[in-house]
Amino acid sequence: MNRRRHENENRISTFTIFCLILALGISAVGGVLRVYYRNCQIKAMREIDMVEQRIEKHQLDIRTIQMRQDQILNLFAMRKTLEDLKTELIPIPSGVSEKVLPSETNTVASSNTNL
Repeated sequence: MNRRRHENENRISTFTIFCLILALGISAVGGVLRVYYRNCQIKAMREIDMVEQRIEKHQLDIRTIQMRQDQILNLFAMRKTLEDLKTELIPIPSGVSEKVLPSETNTVASSNTNL
C-alpha cells in the first residue's frame, strides 16, 4: 500500500505541466512587452527633450535678434554711425515733419499697360 501512495505523490499531471508552461509563456511575453513599451517611452521622452531644446534655441535666437534690432534702431547709435560714415544726411527738426493720412475715399488703383 505504501508503494502506490508514494508513486502517486511524485507524479505531476499533464494539466499541471500545461499550466506551468502557459504561465511561463505569459510571463515571458509580458516581460518582452514591458521592455518594448518602456523603450518606446524612452524614445518619446528623448524626442520631447530634443523639441524642447530646439524651442529654447529658437527663443534665444529671437531674443538675440530683438536685441540686435534695438541696437541698430537706437537713435543715438544711428546718429553716431551716420557721423562716422560722414554722410550728407542731417537730422530733421521736429516741427518740419507732418503726418500724411490716407484719403477717406476708397479708390482702387489700376494700371493700364498697353503694349
